[in-house]
Amino acid sequence: MAGITLRTYTFIDDLQPQLATFMGKTARGFLPVPHQASLFVEIAPGIAINRVTDIALKATRVQPAIQIVERAYGLLEVHHDSQGEVRSAGEAILSHLETKEDQRIKPKLATNQIIRGVEAYQTQIINRNSQGMMILPGESLFILETDPAGYVAFAANEAEKAARVSLVQVVPYGAFGRLYMSGPEAEIDEAAKAAIKALESLGGLSGEKFKDK
Repeated sequence: MAGITLRTYTFIDDLQPQLATFMGKTARGFLPVPHQASLFVEIAPGIAINRVTDIALKATRVQPAIQIVERAYGLLEVHHDSQGEVRSAGEAILSHLETKEDQRIKPKLATNQIIRGVEAYQTQIINRNSQGMMILPGESLFILETDPAGYVAFAANEAEKAARVSLVQVVPYGAFGRLYMSGPEAEIDEAAKAAIKALESLGGLSGEKFKDK
C-alpha cells in the first residue's frame, strides 16, 4: 500500500514462558500464555496500525496483546494457540498492505554488549527501571538493541530458548528495540549467540532504502 512501510514482520512459533509472562505484565490487551504462536508487525506511519489490527481481527481468531501508536511507528502483536491462525492473520495483513514478507526491513543490530560481574549499585539502577526479572550483583548482563524495534521480541524469545537466563526488560517499540537479560556468564554468552543468530537469519530490505520516506 502506497505510503506505508513494513518495518517489522516476524513470526514466533512458540512464545517462551518469560517473554509471554513479561507481555502479560506490561501489555494492555488480551494477554498471551506460554507456548502460543505470536506475530509482531511494525509499520510506518504509526497511525495506520489501527487499520492493520482491524484487518487481522476480522480475518482470523487471533487476539492482540500489544498495539502501540507512536508518531512515527506503529506496532501490533497478535497471538493464538494455533500457528495457522497467526500465519493467516499475517497473510491478511500483508495482503492489505499490498506487500510481501520479504519486503520488510531487514533487522540491524544497533547495540550488542555483555557486562560481566555487574556491580551492586548498577544492578539497583537497572532493577528500578525494569519490569521483568531482577538482576543480582555479580551476574552478567546482555544488552541488545535492534533497528527496527519490533525484532527485539524475536531475539528475546530465541535467547530464552537457548539458555537459562532472566528476562530483565524488553521494549519492542520506538526508535530502537531494547533487550536486557541477566544470568551466569556462560548462559549469557549462549543467549547472546542465539539472539544474534536469530536476527541474522531474517531477510528483508536494507533500511537505507526507506530513510527518505
